[in-house]
Amino acid sequence: MRTSSKDNKKRVSLCCMKTDPIIKNISKHITLDKKEEEYFISILRLKKLKRKEFLISEGEIATNTNYILKGSFRNYRIDVNGVEHIAYFAIEDWWISDIHSFLTASPSRNFVEAVEDSEVLELTKINLEKLYLSVPKFERFFRILRENAFIGQYERIIQNISLTAEERYINFRTKYPQFEQRFSQKQIASYLGLTPEFLSVMRSRLAKS
Repeated sequence: MRTSSKDNKKRVSLCCMKTDPIIKNISKHITLDKKEEEYFISILRLKKLKRKEFLISEGEIATNTNYILKGSFRNYRIDVNGVEHIAYFAIEDWWISDIHSFLTASPSRNFVEAVEDSEVLELTKINLEKLYLSVPKFERFFRILRENAFIGQYERIIQNISLTAEERYINFRTKYPQFEQRFSQKQIASYLGLTPEFLSVMRSRLAKS
């Protein structure tokens, strides 16, 4: 069945609407010409997830890196006692995967779960390697992403060993003011290494002061 030019225009419009954010994200660090943009867009896949659906499960090898168009995610691990430990959160205009699994092709030790109904643009590892060969400047882009992720994790480790629980919470709230509306108290407590009850008491005390 042939499609009309009107249908084709609708598809182009939808494509532009879906991919404009990721092109803007990339343009923060590198500049692409039109052909490079088109090639990059051609190797992306749109994936939709429902709330509580897993993007990556423990034991699975992460074969994609993902740009978040819509929604939010948490990356977490469950210890031997069944306690969840959240490594990080991610929202629109962020990239998410299990970076260790993705880079080493080893089974993930974490879960990456949609906290809300979400949409991501997937880039497979195979296509990423092709992208490096076709558009070498992307190596710089992804190197910057990984450097920033490393810096963020390093700063978090330093805070965990040098700051009080209250100082960690204040820093979290200052750095990510939107997160308290997007993630539950239990999830935030897990990220900060606190119990939900302790976080509730601390919130009340800070609100009064």
